[in-house]
Amino acid sequence: MNRIALILLVFAAGLFSAQKGPYYQQHAKYKMDIDVDAEAFTYQGKQSISYTNNSPDELRVVYMHLYWNAFKPGSMMDQRVQNQGKLADGRLVEKQGDQVVSRLASIPKNEEGAQNIHWIKQNGKTLRYEIQETVMKVYLAEPIKPNSTTNFTMQWDAVIPKQIRRAGRNNREGIDMTMTQWFPKMAEYDYDGWATFDYIGREFHAPFADFDISIKIDKDYVIGAGGTLENPAEVRGYQTDAVVKADKDGKAIWRWTAKNILDFAWAADRDYTVKSFTVLGGPKVYLVYQPGEKTALWENVQPYVTQFFQFMNATFGQYVWPSYSFVQGGDGGMEYGMTTMVLGEHKTMEDLASLFFHEAAHSWYQQMLATNEPMRPWMDEGFTSYAQDLAMYKIFPPKESLPNPFAKEVRRFTEFQKTGREEPASWLGDHHDWGTAYSFATYVKGETFLIQLGYIMGEDNLSKTMKAYYDEWKMKHPTDRDFMHIAQRISGMDLKWFHNYWINTTKTIDYGIKSVKHDRNATTITLVNKGELPMPVDFSILTKDNKVVNYSIPLNMMRTPKTSDIYGPVTVLDYWPWTQKEYTFTIPYSKAQIAALGIDFSQRLADINPADNYLEIK
Repeated sequence: MNRIALILLVFAAGLFSAQKGPYYQQHAKYKMDIDVDAEAFTYQGKQSISYTNNSPDELRVVYMHLYWNAFKPGSMMDQRVQNQGKLADGRLVEKQGDQVVSRLASIPKNEEGAQNIHWIKQNGKTLRYEIQETVMKVYLAEPIKPNSTTNFTMQWDAVIPKQIRRAGRNNREGIDMTMTQWFPKMAEYDYDGWATFDYIGREFHAPFADFDISIKIDKDYVIGAGGTLENPAEVRGYQTDAVVKADKDGKAIWRWTAKNILDFAWAADRDYTVKSFTVLGGPKVYLVYQPGEKTALWENVQPYVTQFFQFMNATFGQYVWPSYSFVQGGDGGMEYGMTTMVLGEHKTMEDLASLFFHEAAHSWYQQMLATNEPMRPWMDEGFTSYAQDLAMYKIFPPKESLPNPFAKEVRRFTEFQKTGREEPASWLGDHHDWGTAYSFATYVKGETFLIQLGYIMGEDNLSKTMKAYYDEWKMKHPTDRDFMHIAQRISGMDLKWFHNYWINTTKTIDYGIKSVKHDRNATTITLVNKGELPMPVDFSILTKDNKVVNYSIPLNMMRTPKTSDIYGPVTVLDYWPWTQKEYTFTIPYSKAQIAALGIDFSQRLADINPADNYLEIK
């Protein structure tokens, strides 16, 4: 075993301000009656919405989302895909000969998505509205004053689109209906104004809401959904002794309720089976899927899902709702309130569990901590990926020794940076020029944001920050300012510089050892910053008797140094000014005492050229 491998094995063992003024958030209560024509893939909808304006502003208009209007040729989603061509999200394109074309462009007329509004009223008064594809602007009959509630009623019909993205009919695994982002939904209004992002296929944002939904559908269907089924004895799948109640048209009514979630989603299929189990400490978990050879792994996933929820509850904060449903029905995986839609077929249990872990972790970083994801997708996808990878590391320990749970992800990110195709994480989710660049900026760089933060402030401080973030902001709409405020308070460090560099730029980290000079009783080392993004530096030596001695070189912008980390206490050296390219220091160890030395033995630092970070002393 060489010295570098031994090093890795050794390590395998208050300046931000929040929103001005008092915090507020809006709330809605939906009551819906839905009548589904399963043969025609359409439905008739009626709903009443009790909408509470908790803001200090008087509202003269409201906005609603009509997501399904995007699923047709010539839509904004179609235009975006065609403009991006082969750089678009792979699920939205297909090859035709030598060309890559938009799948939306070829949706048949009878399979185009549509949400046709018949009328909308406010307190009984008919309202004027205008529809801009997936966004409906509603002009109010009377303003909604601060701290008051108004009532909307509306009627519409919808055509369930061909499944291209997230929702639709007859997905590639044969699920009849994936009903996500399927109803006219209130847009969020907060300190940034109305969240009226056009639906281009990625994320969404909404106020917390209560749902009371009745779905009338052919009695032979089974429904999986995010919520509480109020009449399991009258429908198929949830009770062995159920007596299905059907009307003269052969339809059963499913009654679902949910409290304080962002979105209600469901899927329906005649071949679904339903299994359930309860996690000690919550929640009750439902598995809704088509049984068979392709979904055989679902039969044995229970212990891993149980461990996952227990790990998340203990590490990041308690799951607040009574149940969670994994439903076979998505185009990969997509999270909603108390449920996720996922593909059913996977090759290994680790593949299935990893997808389950990622989608369920969204319950923390997209649902309970409900950031504005179209604006800050990295705060959900990145934090969720961090939790997913940490859970996988604990529940499926890697076969090879790794210096930390995220070492592979750090290297994956820095390798992508070298391509020169990186785009800033601060860009709006749907406005990235390349699907892969979006994924790295959002999932990978968002996750690496937390990895670098742990490196800067110490893993114990990061853990405390994640728990405090949950405690202070669960069931609210936090921003990155709110998160950084907590991180700075707990660490005592100024971290604004890091947030700005990491999220708003594509600058890279590149430190190296420039020279090492030995005296009789000491060694003098000169380090060089060849990168564009300044960072503190962890520097360590491995002695000839296999002991590791750790030093911390704080960046001057931190103002407060890190004094300990995963490897215990560290010796703090002088600050390294961010304007200074080289840094020289002396340690009381001679050449005869040192086996190896280097930067970041833990391999958390996202250095694009780590080859010059280590040196064996021979």
